[in-house]
Amino acid sequence: MNKWSELIIGLILLTAVIMIGWASSAYSWTLLGKDFNLLHSAWVFLKGGIFWLAAMIAVLLIVLGINDLKD
Repeated sequence: MNKWSELIIGLILLTAVIMIGWASSAYSWTLLGKDFNLLHSAWVFLKGGIFWLAAMIAVLLIVLGINDLKD
């Protein structure tokens, strides 16, 4: 695919995701009594990712420290 078409498609998709996330939090999107606030879900997912990244870095540092103690 052409580099410019990839860039344009990526920008269009990013804009669409941002607009859908904003619209789902600004307006009441409900289906069968369930609230579809996609912005809140994305925030929770991001916080979970940051938590697991920090946990994995801590495990990596512990393993590297144990490895250095062996030497």
